[in-house]
Amino acid sequence: MKYRPLPHSQLEISELGLGTMTFGEQNSAQEAFDQMDRARAAGVNLLDAAEMYPVPPRPETQGDTESIIGHYLKQRGNRHQWVIATKVAAPGGPCDYLRPQMALDRRNIQAACDASLTRLGIDCIDLYQVHWPHRHTNFFGNLAYQPDEAESRTPILETLSALAELVQAGKVRHIGVSNETPWGVMQYLHLADKHDLPRIVAIQNPYSLLNRSFEVGLAEIAHRQGVELLAYSPLAFGTLSGKYAGGARPPGTRLSLFERFKRYSGPAAEAAIDDFLTLARDHGLSPAQLALAFVRSRPFTASTLVGATTLTQLEENLASVDLAWSDELEAALQALGERHRYPCP
Repeated sequence: MKYRPLPHSQLEISELGLGTMTFGEQNSAQEAFDQMDRARAAGVNLLDAAEMYPVPPRPETQGDTESIIGHYLKQRGNRHQWVIATKVAAPGGPCDYLRPQMALDRRNIQAACDASLTRLGIDCIDLYQVHWPHRHTNFFGNLAYQPDEAESRTPILETLSALAELVQAGKVRHIGVSNETPWGVMQYLHLADKHDLPRIVAIQNPYSLLNRSFEVGLAEIAHRQGVELLAYSPLAFGTLSGKYAGGARPPGTRLSLFERFKRYSGPAAEAAIDDFLTLARDHGLSPAQLALAFVRSRPFTASTLVGATTLTQLEENLASVDLAWSDELEAALQALGERHRYPCP
């Protein structure tokens, strides 16, 4: 496992990180413990969570993921071995039940952070991220942007100032954003510079062979501004592993259990997936490992977040770091990208 210093921070993170949104839903606490033990043994040091997890979000299970991580850290006594990342939810998503009058303002951010710290059982969060914007914009796969002059939103300066208070209070080491746009990232950077506030140090957005939209505008920002990618959904909800090929729906998998996950479905996605699986087979490679190696090999990727529901899946994902990247693979996957232009933004 290799490690990468996150620019403009004191953090050094593993090239693979462990996503935890299944903890408390598809995975029991013991299964989550086993995953964290195995990931740590393989050298993974980045754990990524969110106050709204597990997914799909429900009031009955909200916060269970962070609580499981907290129990793990207490039992194992290895807090010092992990970089702990979590997120504050914004309004307009599937969890407006979290707090009354949801916003990304000081009251909500302070309350969210304190609750996360309690569930995690730690004094300081290493990376605290805004889960999605509180303004009318496109994220979670939305297209056809339409301005809304009557929108309700929290100004980014207000959000950034609230996050700065957490850093000053020692509750948070560094801050980041998630599901952000190029305009949003540049606003955070501009306002931090103008008002002498903490700088965001990471962008957690989706990135995979089915969704390369990060490359259009954010990749240059990541390079020139040193705000690198924490890539989520690198296997596109597991579709790039091949387990759903031919319309299969193995029992217990996300797409079998939860009909709402449609982002990586449809004719365009299926055509791209079929071609990718053929390419992996022709090269004698595991589709999952090849898909993860592609994301990991991008110069703007700081860490690739992998999630699993079984230790067997996790083992395969962890082994992707041993796949040597080559000019031949690069050329083959770039040709595939030309054939299937952003099938699942």
